[in-house]
This record gives sequence, C-alpha cells and structure tokens, in this order.
Amino acid sequence: MSVATKANIDAWFERIGFAGSIAPSLETLGQLMQLHLSAIPFENLDPLMRVPVRLELANLQQKLLFDRRGGYCLEHNLLFKAMLEELDFAVKLHAATVLWGQVEPVDGPPTHVLLTVDIAGSSYLVDVGFGGQTPTAPLRLRADVEQATPHEPCRLSQTDGLWRLESQIGAEWQPLYAFTTAEPEADALVRMNESVSSSPAFRERLVAARVDKGRRLALRNLRFNIHAIGGDSETRLLGSVAELREVLSGPFGIALPNDERLEPALHKVVERGAA
Repeated sequence: MSVATKANIDAWFERIGFAGSIAPSLETLGQLMQLHLSAIPFENLDPLMRVPVRLELANLQQKLLFDRRGGYCLEHNLLFKAMLEELDFAVKLHAATVLWGQVEPVDGPPTHVLLTVDIAGSSYLVDVGFGGQTPTAPLRLRADVEQATPHEPCRLSQTDGLWRLESQIGAEWQPLYAFTTAEPEADALVRMNESVSSSPAFRERLVAARVDKGRRLALRNLRFNIHAIGGDSETRLLGSVAELREVLSGPFGIALPNDERLEPALHKVVERGAA
C-alpha cells in the first residue's frame, strides 16, 4: 500500500486528541467515536462552493485531518472505517435511506452510509456522519432494546432484514434512517457521492453540526442552535457573512478554506435568509 493511501493513524489521533489504549475493544471504539465527533464537524462547504467532494483516503485525510475541515457522511464514515481497520477492528460499510425530517415515505436510492463493527461476537452500529442527530455511542445491533448514549437514547428495530434506527427526542421516538447489512459496491458509493453532493439539500443551504459534552451544535443557513441534552436549547439568528464566518470557525472549529468561492457562497446564504 502506498503512503498516499495508507491510513495516517498518528495524524488522526492528534486531530481528535486520542492517547489511550489502541486495543480493538468496545471501550476503545466508544472513546474514538466520541472524540472524533467532538473534534471533526459535519459541514457542507464544498458542495456549497460547487467544489467536488473526493472520497479517496488521501483526500479525506488532507481535508479532515491536515486542513482541519469537516465533511458529510461519506467523508466521515469512510475515514473512520480506514482508521478502525488500521487498528484491527472488523468493520463493514452499509448504505441507508434517510428517514429523519421526511414527511412522506422515502422512495429512492440510499443517501447515507454507516458502519458496523464486530467485537467479541457482537455487531455494533457505528456512525460519525449523521450531522445533528449522529448517535454518540456504538449501538449493539439488537432489535427492540433501548440503548443509552452520552446524548439521546436510541433503539433499533428490524423487519425482514431491514433495520431502522430511532432516537428519543424529548418524549418522542423519531426515525433517523433504515438500512440493511449488505455492503455497497464501490461504484454505488461513487454514484451516491455525486448525487448527494450535487443535491439542493447541500448546494443551496449551509449545514454544520458538532457534538459536544452534554450538547449538540447545529447550523442551518443563518439559524445557529445549541441543543442542551435534558435542558433548554437556544437559537441565534445570524445576520451577516462575518457572523457566519465567526460561528463556523469558532464553535464549529472549521478552518475556513482560503478559496475565492467561499465568500460569494456565504453571501448567497445570507441573501436567502434563515429558511
């Protein structure tokens, strides 16, 4: 394997602030997951700027580790998979259909990816790329059992091989996505990446998210939300490109790209408003 395609585990550890045991255990997996979610945000600045999203490991490492950017589900979970494999975890990638925020039944190709990790004879769902509702702990692939995380409780259900993940938001269980344990081919991932990165959901609106201890940070266009787990949430409506830059680089920790396309893209966000 060439240097350009080898997982740079030391750079990842430095980026997420990990210095613990590297034994491929459930405890290690949970710690890595929480540190990754806290350090590397979900963000869609590349699609917003019409910059192609590249999924080669060298590109993922350059962007998320060395450039101190974030990314969306394919970028996060492909990077996380490569790092876990370097640590001798048994990892598989799966495609999912997003149910979160959908009012009508979903009919179309999958637009999300997640991982399963096998540890000591049990399989766990692992996802570090679902934005504002990313589960924050490995979830045992077991149906109809409520599972605690550092944030919201989650549960899985299964019908005819189709798994469904739900999260308890307030007093209600909300569906996040549905998936099977089939592994998509590489060309299917390429098509998914092209479709998702060119979709209006990522090209016409600004999205960012980060998980912190006891809270979730979420940005959608000009609306900046801080959701306190088990407490009050606050919303701040941003009003300028300068405020967008401050929030993206401050609370979300994104090293904004030195790209001439960023400024006009952020101006369009301000012009469109908070919708």
